[in-house]
Amino acid sequence: MGVKGFVEGGIASIIAGCSTHPLDLIKVRMQLQGETPISAPATVHNLRPALAFHTANHTIHIPAPSVVAHAPPRVGPVAVGVKIIQQEGVAALFSGVSATVLRQTLYSTTRMGLYDMLKQKWTDPDTNIMPLSKKIVAGLIAGGIGAAVGNPADVAMVRMQADGRLPISQRRNYKSVIDAITQMSKSEGVTSLWRGSSLTVNRAMLVTASQLASYDQFKETILEKGLMKDGLGTHVVSSFAAGFVAAIASNPVDVIKTRVMNMKVEPGMAPPYSGAIDCAMKTIKAEGPMALYKGFIPTISRQGPFTVVLFVTLEQVRKMLKDF
Repeated sequence: MGVKGFVEGGIASIIAGCSTHPLDLIKVRMQLQGETPISAPATVHNLRPALAFHTANHTIHIPAPSVVAHAPPRVGPVAVGVKIIQQEGVAALFSGVSATVLRQTLYSTTRMGLYDMLKQKWTDPDTNIMPLSKKIVAGLIAGGIGAAVGNPADVAMVRMQADGRLPISQRRNYKSVIDAITQMSKSEGVTSLWRGSSLTVNRAMLVTASQLASYDQFKETILEKGLMKDGLGTHVVSSFAAGFVAAIASNPVDVIKTRVMNMKVEPGMAPPYSGAIDCAMKTIKAEGPMALYKGFIPTISRQGPFTVVLFVTLEQVRKMLKDF
């Protein structure tokens, strides 16, 4: 019964991850807007649209005064998507999709399966009810373990999605998720595969606890109050509400995670960020507190559909595998 939960969760997660990958890519590109460049080659300013938001004490990173005057304003998700298609082609919207498949296989399969196991263990056999507090704890545990398992794929996915925004000379040009993990291990050491893992774990704990626990809670409330019957409508409403809760809870950690994972560490040079706290402080100082909610529109635009597809698919897969 325990293995079945992993299989069901894995299938639903891979389908949801692949179907919403372009939205996730746009979210990553938006979260990197305004980030201070690592180095200052002459071409860097051409692809750093949010430099206009840098404060005076960060002008040391700007190669020429004209950059500030001519830097385009920060753009929204639709404009980012259009720009990606124009500059890199439609296929670029699926950059890093192999990493998404691997990430969902490792991370989501683990967290969904563990949550299902804990749910079965902690649900009162007499009332068939699991308190919200236990749902949250189950989500925190399952999310943390799943994230630790899937972190290498997460790092590879962020880098592959962000590659197109870099100048051609600075791109990593990973051919696949396996190539990305292999190159990172060779050039930066095996430990680089767990770069930002504390952030990944924290984010996953927040997402899983808010997403899975709130889905179950919303669904139970709807059914208990007789607002809707147990069917597609209930699954869609409950999952979209759960996605909204998860987006609000996780976005700040997600922004910092994206930046830490994407940073380039040059040999012999100090890394741009010494850790999560340093990244958060530099981001807030340079771009303001609301920078932690950069990419929120594409986050909820992605988190909503992802959660809907995830749980609707999960409910259908459960029906298909109920006799196994």
